[in-house]
Amino acid sequence: MTATTGVLTTATPPPVAPAGQHHGLAIVLFAVIVLVTLGITLWVGRQGSAAEDFYTGGRDFTPLQNGFALSGDYLSAASFLGVAGLIALYGYDGVLYSIGFLVAWLVVLMLVAELVRNAGRYTLADVLALRLRRRKVRAAAGGASVVVTLLYLVAQMVGAGSLVALLLGTNSAQARTWTIIAVGALMIVYVTIGGMRATTWIQIVKAFLLIAGSVLLTVLLVARFHGDLFELMRQAARHSGAGQRYLEPGLKYGATFTSRLDFFSLGLALVLGTAGLPHILSRFYTVPTARAARRSTMWAIGLVGGFYLMAIALGLGATALVGSAEVRHANAAGNTAVPLLALVLGGGNGSTGGVVLFALISAIAFATILAVVAGLTLASSAAFAHDIWAGAWRSRPGRRGAERTEEKPSEQQEVVVARFAAGGIGAVAIVISLYAQQLNVAFLVGLAFAVAASSNLPVLLYSLFWSRFTARGAVWSVYGGLVPAIVLVFFSPVVSGSKVALFPGVDFHWFPLENPGIVSIPLGFLAGWIGTLTSPEPADADRFAELEVRALTGAGAA
Repeated sequence: MTATTGVLTTATPPPVAPAGQHHGLAIVLFAVIVLVTLGITLWVGRQGSAAEDFYTGGRDFTPLQNGFALSGDYLSAASFLGVAGLIALYGYDGVLYSIGFLVAWLVVLMLVAELVRNAGRYTLADVLALRLRRRKVRAAAGGASVVVTLLYLVAQMVGAGSLVALLLGTNSAQARTWTIIAVGALMIVYVTIGGMRATTWIQIVKAFLLIAGSVLLTVLLVARFHGDLFELMRQAARHSGAGQRYLEPGLKYGATFTSRLDFFSLGLALVLGTAGLPHILSRFYTVPTARAARRSTMWAIGLVGGFYLMAIALGLGATALVGSAEVRHANAAGNTAVPLLALVLGGGNGSTGGVVLFALISAIAFATILAVVAGLTLASSAAFAHDIWAGAWRSRPGRRGAERTEEKPSEQQEVVVARFAAGGIGAVAIVISLYAQQLNVAFLVGLAFAVAASSNLPVLLYSLFWSRFTARGAVWSVYGGLVPAIVLVFFSPVVSGSKVALFPGVDFHWFPLENPGIVSIPLGFLAGWIGTLTSPEPADADRFAELEVRALTGAGAA
């Protein structure tokens, strides 16, 4: 233990998860979180079973409520565990990562929030279908949404496994495995019983707990350093193992031209990807008007911005008081930096305060994961049932008198299929998560953002703002971004060729970057442009005019 300007630090001995009888407290708090969320689900699930209740929660949430829910959806395990962990390990480069998450909200506010609320009904594909009424367009958009949400789900469940393994004081793969399975089972229950209304209230409760917990830790941290943030930074640099380089660019991303290019690719994905995330877009349908959607986004920006400022401080605090080496020892990807910091701030190993604070922060992180996986599962099951099953597979052209129509399954049938789809998607997410347990959760989310920015964002922007855009352009845009993103990830160091890869024992990678955004995002836009120019059928000017009027004025919106 050393003293520096009156600040006690505990870089040694290494903090570890509370042991013995203290496990009981954390497990009790975890159980309380699970019981409260299940209670909300059962209570809300009895209030309505119509499609609008399942998909949008009845569209009667206020902007403040939806702002909390939006921030709850966005502030995932990647934010609370992964971003702080990256800052603890890589300093300045980790801070830049958090900035990308925040700046992305400006794109959502300026480009899509109100327009999506007016032009759609339940999913992203509804916006496209207003002017591009083709089954293959719905199938492409729905499939891309399922892929994006699966990647995001994997990140949350990996975070859950790391958290509970730390709580139990073990690196046992078996503990992480059973945690992932349990989280997957809970998210299926939340969605199949409660739908969007229950998911939204769980997000609101979780967002409040997360921000309150972050405020508590930040206050304790600042008090520990007597308000001297410069001393916090100096102490972090000393215990980082990298010295002054910890506070300068390049510790992770600036060593080579490839790493700098990788960081630019990641930043591009983070800034553009939020506007294409299905579970974020679906939130705009839970409020009654486009004005409410805009105000929801403004609330979310404030909440998210405040949180990331605190996340920077907590990451630095973990390095200063725990040490980068011990953070990495507890979890190679840094996912447990915040709980370890809570243990130290509460009094350290063996202290009652340390155990209580560690258990409380771990329970909040666990609530964060449960809430986000529920929102993601709902978004993916809605995309499958509403877009792929009902909109593409079961939809058949028909005729009513002299007018061509489209025969679709009933909305009640859709809801039944969505509930079954939640189970199937949950099972797939569990299996993938079991193979990705060594990857940083913030990094995994970066991949989801890259796929969203490559496949969903180009088709959404083209549909809203380009009058010549056609159905072929839409299909080409989705697949032109989605397929390259997946292929490049598969042949990247993420999957093979490194010690922390998905398959560390083999090496078949040829793409040098970990994030494909710098290549796949332009390809998505390019494919949509080429597909439109080569389309044998011109764009329908009347349908674009209808979309434009509805998106800008709200006339005819759901």
